[in-house]
Amino acid sequence: MKQPARVIALLGAESTGKTDLARALAQQLQRLQPCTWVPEYLREWCDAQGRTPEPQEQQHIAAEQQRRIEAALARSPDMLVVADTTPLMTAVYSQFVFDDRSLHAEALRWQREVVGLTLLTALDLPWLSDGLQRDGPQVREPVDALIRDALAEAGIAYGVVHGEGAARVAAALRAVGRWRPELAAAAALPSPEGEAGSGSRVRWRSRCLDCLDPDCERLLHPLP
Repeated sequence: MKQPARVIALLGAESTGKTDLARALAQQLQRLQPCTWVPEYLREWCDAQGRTPEPQEQQHIAAEQQRRIEAALARSPDMLVVADTTPLMTAVYSQFVFDDRSLHAEALRWQREVVGLTLLTALDLPWLSDGLQRDGPQVREPVDALIRDALAEAGIAYGVVHGEGAARVAAALRAVGRWRPELAAAAALPSPEGEAGSGSRVRWRSRCLDCLDPDCERLLHPLP
């Protein structure tokens, strides 16, 4: 019997709250079953090197992010892992900064095969400076568009998480409850009926402001 997927991946442009959300989401889910979060390796790398990576260093960053997520999974067969980005974010930034798509195929394969729930953090938070990793608010929309394009290209379903503070965490928890009905208690939601699993195109029915359906979200924020 195939084991249920255990990785929740947070993707998003810079300064969209991925790190805070990953930490808070893992904290909430820990109440139900073993759960941890894997921070973004790129941040650690930039702090250690005192600079941003060059093109030939991107593959290492993607591979190390993947290795750390897999190491967290290996700690326990029951462990849920909230990943503050995956190799796909490195691939997207390689495309955006260096016009290099060489990392896409492997990153998308891994995302599709290992990640159970992909959440995209919306652009509704104010941009904040954060050292070497932040290029400016002007890069958020094009990066957001590239993430969406990559996920669509691979047929990977995703939900878009909106809101500030506790509302953003609550939105993510609702998505978790829909992805894994047995975890719905952690999201304070009834188990949804008749909804698609993570391997198909997700249509989550809810109130408009709480809807995490990427098709609906595109109508509100059309891509160029």
